[in-house]
Amino acid sequence: MTLVLGIDAAWTQHHPSGVCLVCANEAGARVLALAPSYRAFLGAARGEAVAWGAAAGEEPPVGALIEAAERIGAAPLDVVAVDMPLARTPITGRRPSDDLVSRVFGRAKCSTHSPQPHRPGARAERLRDGFAAQGLALATAADAPGRGRALIEVYPHVALLRLCRRDERLPYKVAKSSRYWPGTPVVARIGRLLAEWRVIVDGLSGAIEGVDAHFPLAAAGRPGTLAALKPYEDGLDALVCAWVGLRFAQGQAKAYGDATAAIWAPT
Repeated sequence: MTLVLGIDAAWTQHHPSGVCLVCANEAGARVLALAPSYRAFLGAARGEAVAWGAAAGEEPPVGALIEAAERIGAAPLDVVAVDMPLARTPITGRRPSDDLVSRVFGRAKCSTHSPQPHRPGARAERLRDGFAAQGLALATAADAPGRGRALIEVYPHVALLRLCRRDERLPYKVAKSSRYWPGTPVVARIGRLLAEWRVIVDGLSGAIEGVDAHFPLAAAGRPGTLAALKPYEDGLDALVCAWVGLRFAQGQAKAYGDATAAIWAPT
């Protein structure tokens, strides 16, 4: 069995991070747990119901996350796929991996954000070192997918091009809804976001069982505010991260970068 943890990691401590655990065997893949924050994921491992309300940001509790994932999956963790800039050397600005992804996928409006020394900074280094200490070292372009346990960096926007067979970046981010649809009322924008999320959920459901059971899309539009949607977006991104991690474990992913840092995308 292959056990994959997907993390939509916040670049700062002020925002929560979505977490998803997926397992796969000869019969297929399925979601084991999904939560909009580290705290909620750890609670799920204790048998608590996942609360999808506003979640607080916190430092990634790497050891506790691994313990919780392996308790739920009853197996060693094989791959951790994280949406956060990671590198084997200190990150002081844009990396070759950022430039390469932007060059290849820029026409699809999927250029990367620019990391800074302080964002994510030491937060990313602690996450990298924490997983490495547990046998999950960062995989870069010097490594082949599907060989051994690994920590990988992923970028959901690029992954979604593949998953949903789109030629352009999907308009699914809550904070950018007014930019996607200027002048459109909030209620209508929420409806359009949920429609895009439905496309993503359907795409993921074609590869992984249990997506609908763990991602409460029907409840996401209530009480009808954009702020209330954000925890669901974090969970959705974690699902996408886990899917890319699964593709990496299956040898169906490509590294964009060099020997110090790489962003992995499904082939």
